[in-house]
Amino acid sequence: MCGIAGATRSMLGDNPGRVLNQMNEVMVHRGPDAGDLFYDDNIGLCHRRLSIIDLSDDGKQPMKNDDGRYVIVFNGEIYNFLELREELKEAGIKFRTSTDTEVLLYTYIEYGIDCLQKIRGMYAFTIWDKKKKELFLVRDRIGKKPLYYFYDGKNIAFASEIKSILQIPGINKKIDTTAVIDYLKYLYIPHPKSIYENIYKLEPGHFLIYKDGEINIEQYWDIDFSKPLSNNADDIAGQLLSIISDSVKTRLISDVPLGAFLSGGIDSSAVVALMAKIKSEPVKTCTIGFNESKYDESGYAKDFARQNHTEHHEYNVKDEVASCIRKLVWHFDEPFADSSMVPTYHVSRLARESVTVALSGDGGDESFGGYEKYVTDQIENRVRNNVPKIMLNIMRMLSAGSEAGIGKKIHSLSDAACMDPAEGFYVTNTFFTDVMLGNILSDEIKRNTLGYDPFQHTSRYYEKANGEDHLSKILYTDLKSYLPGDILVKVDRMSMANSLEVRSPLLDHKVIEFAAKIPSSLKVMKKHKKIILKNAFKKILPSDVMKRKKHGFDVPLDNWFRGELKQMAQEYLFAREYMNDFFNVAILKEIWEKHQEGKVNYGTNIWALFIFSLWFEEFMIS
Repeated sequence: MCGIAGATRSMLGDNPGRVLNQMNEVMVHRGPDAGDLFYDDNIGLCHRRLSIIDLSDDGKQPMKNDDGRYVIVFNGEIYNFLELREELKEAGIKFRTSTDTEVLLYTYIEYGIDCLQKIRGMYAFTIWDKKKKELFLVRDRIGKKPLYYFYDGKNIAFASEIKSILQIPGINKKIDTTAVIDYLKYLYIPHPKSIYENIYKLEPGHFLIYKDGEINIEQYWDIDFSKPLSNNADDIAGQLLSIISDSVKTRLISDVPLGAFLSGGIDSSAVVALMAKIKSEPVKTCTIGFNESKYDESGYAKDFARQNHTEHHEYNVKDEVASCIRKLVWHFDEPFADSSMVPTYHVSRLARESVTVALSGDGGDESFGGYEKYVTDQIENRVRNNVPKIMLNIMRMLSAGSEAGIGKKIHSLSDAACMDPAEGFYVTNTFFTDVMLGNILSDEIKRNTLGYDPFQHTSRYYEKANGEDHLSKILYTDLKSYLPGDILVKVDRMSMANSLEVRSPLLDHKVIEFAAKIPSSLKVMKKHKKIILKNAFKKILPSDVMKRKKHGFDVPLDNWFRGELKQMAQEYLFAREYMNDFFNVAILKEIWEKHQEGKVNYGTNIWALFIFSLWFEEFMIS
């Protein structure tokens, strides 16, 4: 796992080596083992290396092919590189190293863009063709590895993290005010936007070609829900377990210590169980606990670890978020408010004490229907299809203004059911209502974003999805938006903050493609979630794990703002002048007071505003 960056030569000024070194050093956490750079009259490239496969200096990047025409910088892992290597050797290619980087480079040289259909892994890479003067940028199918780029209509720069691009002299850090709206709605900024104008995220499953000052972006992979399997459930479960087992096995190749995250839930437990079957030595497992039992799964994880004879490590998160939160905000580069970043950071830090690579259970919920919101949305859809709209409108009016309790639930249900399915899903799964936004935004921000609708970020995927039923469409939407925009960003930044590589077997494209073929009735039915995945795992997991209610990486946000974070949050929400440029601070104070009185829990909303203020001070003032 590494960090990559680069820019057209004219952006690097009179001292390109100095600028490239600055771009490299600011993301040294992504690759503490080595760093190097390359530049010519047209382009500059740099690379930070976290050594995983081939620990020798032969794996140094930027890496050139034999005649020096092509230069690559690569972040990620190609899991099938040994098979590709043999295929290329039969074609007459001689390798100088044992790295997957060299295999990837020659796969591109041999097959061109078609190489993207042959590689299996997580990756973001760039190849410079000196003869064509063409830059080729790629991001992996589902978006496990990040790739940002700056483009002003003539010049291009790119990096694994925005902070690297910001090292280039003359980059304008102008905020895209519509991205502020996106952030408050989703708690992250959906691709292709970033918080900055002219800096973008390359979308997952896409490549970008830069040549003669122009860019062309194309999609090379998508998820197909249009061909559901007709096999019986047991046959499908058997096939699924075989595919996942193979996915775990391919991710065990490493020249450094390797372990796993273990939450006590189904997905991570299954990954650990499969690892334990394959590996001869005990699996190193890591879990996080909380003092409050409502949020603590560490006991379950410990029991499972004992059953599977793992080398188990545990860390308890208590009264320390204030001491680390500024550091976490710095690692995200732009406002990002998924509060599970805190335990993700700590479990990554814990894992890094023992291993350099950790496997995780990420991806099972989005492919197989594991979130409670899918059950909620199916209820809304049944109400939408069976309750007359006039009745729904009466329910909305009677429950309007409810901020908590059954009234709020009735209003949310009736409100969403009055909308079409795509908009209902959007409203149920965003975090600031339009009314709340209208109240808290400053007049200037409202003027600058007049007519802007953040619904477009999810509606475009819902409408594009080719599954016949509603669940398929919302799973596709989450796989294309929430998963790469939130979950994978969180895992990448928090693991890389600790120089840890995380591999996710359930996010293998073969698993995702097979899952898309499984009928929705085998994923979510009434209150039952991940039906087929549980069926697949019943042979390798004990019944107590299978029956356990999903917990997730929830944190006690509401209590934090009445306790440990109270003073710090007050300072950043109400004593920072710049907050007045974006928000109606008087309304924020009303929200704050209601939360402090315990009348309503606004923890998530306050967290998003708090993080925004921390980010602004770190990146726009410092």
